[in-house]
Parts: sequence; C-alpha cells; structure tokens
Amino acid sequence: MVGVTHYLVLSAAVFAIGVFGILTRRNALLFLMSVELMLNAANINLVAFSLHYGNLSGQVFALFVMALAAAEVAIGLGIILVLDRNFGGIDVTVPTTMRR
Repeated sequence: MVGVTHYLVLSAAVFAIGVFGILTRRNALLFLMSVELMLNAANINLVAFSLHYGNLSGQVFALFVMALAAAEVAIGLGIILVLDRNFGGIDVTVPTTMRR
C-alpha cells in the first residue's frame, strides 16, 4: 500500500527539481516550467494530506492552486514575449543590464 510518506518523497523530489531549474537556468521558459514543477509538488502534498485525513479541503485547495498556475503562465508568457521583442532573446539575465 502506498502511504503518505511515498507521496511526500515524490513531492520533495519534484520540488527539488524545480528549485534546481530556477537556480541554474537562464531561459525564461525553463524558469516558468520550474515554477510549475514547484506548484505541482505543493499540489501533491495537498492531495496526499487530503487523502490521509479523509477530507476534501486539500483537493479543493489544489484546484485553486492549478487556477493560479494557469494565470501565472498567461502573465509569464506575456512577459516572455516582451523580453524577446525588446532584447532579442529570452535570457533572464539580460534585462538586469538596464540598471543604472
């Protein structure tokens, strides 16, 4: 039988992959994908504890997190398009050169 511990280990692994992606990548698309991995790891935790305690509040909250992730992708893609148009690429380190 699969217990909560298995889900927590899976969630920790997915979250660690997301953090690694954020810290090492310069591409804005990969940055957004890493944030999505981190949100999905949180959803795994919410659903696992919802299953463990026998109520649906964690699953409902996971649906709200998915809606938040969809809105984040819509805004993020708009930002990526502006980056590409203004700087000729989607490297997230290039806009830091605009500082004084």
